[in-house]
Amino acid sequence: MLIQAEHLRRLVGEIFTAAGCSEAESGRIAKYLVRANLTGHDSHGVIRVPRYLQWMEQGGLVPGQSPTVVTENDVMAVVDGNFGFGQTIGPLAVQMGIDKAARSGVAIIALRRSGHLGRIGDWAEMAAAAGQVSIHLVNVSGSLLVAPFGAVERRMATNPLAIGVPLPNQPSVILDFATSVVAEGKVAVAYDGGKPLPEGSLIDDEGRLTTDPAVFYGPKRAGGISDARQGSGAIRAMGEHKGSGLSFMLELLAGALTGSGTAGPGPRPLVNGMLSIYMAAEFFQSDHDFAGEVRQYVDFVKSAKPVVPGQEVLVPGETERRNNEQRLAEGIPLPDDTWQAILGGAEQAGMSQAQIERALAV
Repeated sequence: MLIQAEHLRRLVGEIFTAAGCSEAESGRIAKYLVRANLTGHDSHGVIRVPRYLQWMEQGGLVPGQSPTVVTENDVMAVVDGNFGFGQTIGPLAVQMGIDKAARSGVAIIALRRSGHLGRIGDWAEMAAAAGQVSIHLVNVSGSLLVAPFGAVERRMATNPLAIGVPLPNQPSVILDFATSVVAEGKVAVAYDGGKPLPEGSLIDDEGRLTTDPAVFYGPKRAGGISDARQGSGAIRAMGEHKGSGLSFMLELLAGALTGSGTAGPGPRPLVNGMLSIYMAAEFFQSDHDFAGEVRQYVDFVKSAKPVVPGQEVLVPGETERRNNEQRLAEGIPLPDDTWQAILGGAEQAGMSQAQIERALAV
């Protein structure tokens, strides 16, 4: 089905208000989840609504939190997210980094114990909008989803990396990807009947490559929320040993160094750690034109002869922008299972059918 972005934002916002979040926080949650769908990152979009509600109910995700500064100086800070919603904690931590870099040229923010931070590209875009280059390394404590290279057992999270480079008066260059073949949310989308997985995305406990989400989540259960603990398989690391090594280092930097904790071993709270570096571009331009060089290289790359005649060579961020334009105009596609799970979450939060219908009204 297709649903207009504004209708979806309104419904998701009202769901979280009904569940006990403030209207302001509910609005942020809805804005960032729907924005992920608009860019085509459905794995980090509204498919997360039932899971967020479940985490709230279990006490692992706490409304109304603000980050606490653990330690700080002019160019760095360690901040604790206090298990708050990433859609609240994330912007505050990023703004802290932007402000420090604006004064000193560079800044590092180590964020620990945040709720799910959503699409990490949002934070690179936020820094780019302020004219800053940024790098964001993320892990998930307690999230054993990915098998390292040469293994069949889970030892890592999907560990995204995002880099943003601003361009005055032009769209910023934004790279945002999981260090696994696919993000865990993409497996959930496929499990709900959405876009199928690329070949070799998963590995079963016998070492066989597969695209079957049931290997990861277990047999499909009517009305159930996808739960990776029910499956015996794993997501594969991207790029064989190189991607596996990159994911391993993100565990150490975003998890161990921030104090948020790595994916394992043992039971651990399910939280994001994020190590972010901010660089104010103007501090680097004493003898060269950074923006001009970036524009020149973008044009140079895009001028390359494509493999398929008539197709376009793209640079990071272009696919997301085009998805955003198309989905704003045509609506956001949602698998039926995802839509029914969102409606079930609305009912779980205490919304009546009449309230749901009003939220979706034109």
